[in-house]
Amino acid sequence: MTGPRNKVSAVVIAYNDEPNIRACLESLTWADEIIVVDSHSTDATEKISREFTDKVYQHDFHGFGRLRNEAVAHASYEWVFSLDTDERATQEVREEIKRTLARGPEAEAYFVPRRNYFLGRAIRHSGWYPDYRQPQLFRKGRLRYREDLVHEGFELDGRVGYLKAEVLQYPFRDIDHYLQKVNRYAGLMAQRMVQQGTRFRTHQLVTHPLYTFAKMYVARLGVLDGMPGLILAGLYAYYTFAKYARLWEMSSGREWFASERSAL
Repeated sequence: MTGPRNKVSAVVIAYNDEPNIRACLESLTWADEIIVVDSHSTDATEKISREFTDKVYQHDFHGFGRLRNEAVAHASYEWVFSLDTDERATQEVREEIKRTLARGPEAEAYFVPRRNYFLGRAIRHSGWYPDYRQPQLFRKGRLRYREDLVHEGFELDGRVGYLKAEVLQYPFRDIDHYLQKVNRYAGLMAQRMVQQGTRFRTHQLVTHPLYTFAKMYVARLGVLDGMPGLILAGLYAYYTFAKYARLWEMSSGREWFASERSAL
């Protein structure tokens, strides 16, 4: 029997991800509670979420770091398992979490390896495996996300461990979906760089995309991932270009000028 100190709050942040939300939440039905924090989705994300839990909350989006902290604040139990809508908790990771908590955890937070799929193929190289992000299993009150707009870091009071079982991730349904997401992330990342005082340099539009491509396709062996690996490296190079193009736009004030013209 699961004791009160071993109970798990599964936490999901969501926004307009109707194609993914059901499979994500179905993979979390083992948890002692499911919490969904939605940022005012306009599709069926909230409706589907309420089929799995009544703990669905609406929060304005002010960056991923702040949103994750707000989601964790709703958790009732000591242990939190964070899963994104494009991820799936496999049976193996569920069992490993239960075993880890039952025997007495040796850390306050655990990284979980992620197996990513792209264009119908598991990506085993390209820097995409084991693809640890922030710890996904952690003790509430011991981990706090830095309130960055995107690619948020974290601060941990305690030890970190690593699970062996994998979470599955399907970050992009197809190339068009990647391009839709990259537009949002490039803008958020450029905004973060402006806030941090990063200065634009012309060479960044050339050297940084080329470096990104070479790193993923050559240094991180994306060539071994076949055509999906080549396409992925090219798309990440495009994301890098778009990010610095947006930085130039924001730094030079042209984004403000464009918004003013559209209002006329």
